[in-house]
Amino acid sequence: MVIMDSHRVGESEGLTFYIARPKDYDDVIAISQDIYEGNDYLPHRYHFWMTEPDRLVFIARRGSKLVALESSLIVDGGETVVVEGLRVCPSERGCGLAGVIQRFVDGYLKKTYPKLKKKRITRQNVPGAENMANFTFLARRAILSLHGNSESIDDFVTYLMAKLDSSDGSNTRHPLETGQIKQNALMPVLLDPDLPSRLQLPGGAIIQDWQPLKIIESNFEILARQNLSWFVDGFTEKPLFMSFHTPPYPIPLNGGSVRLNIDMFGTDVSLAKRALTAHLNTVKGEIKCGVVIHIFMHQSLWEDLRQFCEGHDGVKQWREYWEQLFLERDI
Repeated sequence: MVIMDSHRVGESEGLTFYIARPKDYDDVIAISQDIYEGNDYLPHRYHFWMTEPDRLVFIARRGSKLVALESSLIVDGGETVVVEGLRVCPSERGCGLAGVIQRFVDGYLKKTYPKLKKKRITRQNVPGAENMANFTFLARRAILSLHGNSESIDDFVTYLMAKLDSSDGSNTRHPLETGQIKQNALMPVLLDPDLPSRLQLPGGAIIQDWQPLKIIESNFEILARQNLSWFVDGFTEKPLFMSFHTPPYPIPLNGGSVRLNIDMFGTDVSLAKRALTAHLNTVKGEIKCGVVIHIFMHQSLWEDLRQFCEGHDGVKQWREYWEQLFLERDI
């Protein structure tokens, strides 16, 4: 009990709040049953979160039972908190518990980080009217989801390459940088003040695997932690397209699969097709089981990329059209 009390940060509305520790992992996973249709990232990321700089993971307990979690990452030089991982145990969902933990965490963060001004979230569904009251809608992105396995991915990449070869000019327009680009080489490109408008960045931010970040130098360290592979059109001074992925990571789906997230920025369809093919070609050797691929993009690209990917027997569309929403409010 003494150890738990050392991590206790307060009480509110019948709950006691703590900073999460590695030993809380089993309790956290226990409240995460059926989250995201087997696509839950938290089993993979939880222990990384325990040591990540500027991240606080809060848990709420009713008595000894863990009933809710919220993870908060401080970004933008201390001016913004990005909320991730919010979840409530199944028996208490729909009872307002999410609001309780959010109110407590907001108050705690405002006291701890006096420069804090904004709270940002990304979601896959529109919050209820009450929750939306104080939020500003910044942007939305389309998501194309595919599903395959290790035996089909290599052939799928070959299939996409053949489509590129047969398309008009897509192999010759805008040469695509196809290696992993180091952070110091990419920084001048990202800091170009024209980049947000040229690539139509959602809300003027880079959203990396659901994590929205302003394009400022203090956030580059956060991006660098993720072992990202970047693809930029020709790596010119004024690129029209860029994309990146994190290495595939394990998820619970079907007893054990991996998830690959590819974030795309720009509206050039031919470059989007080439970037997708390049990303898959890079990771195909890492996929040893079933894989779910989520491709985040400007809405104008979705139908073209869907058609580009259809027709292969081993890799199929996994979900119908869905979206990522980007929201912000004052804190």
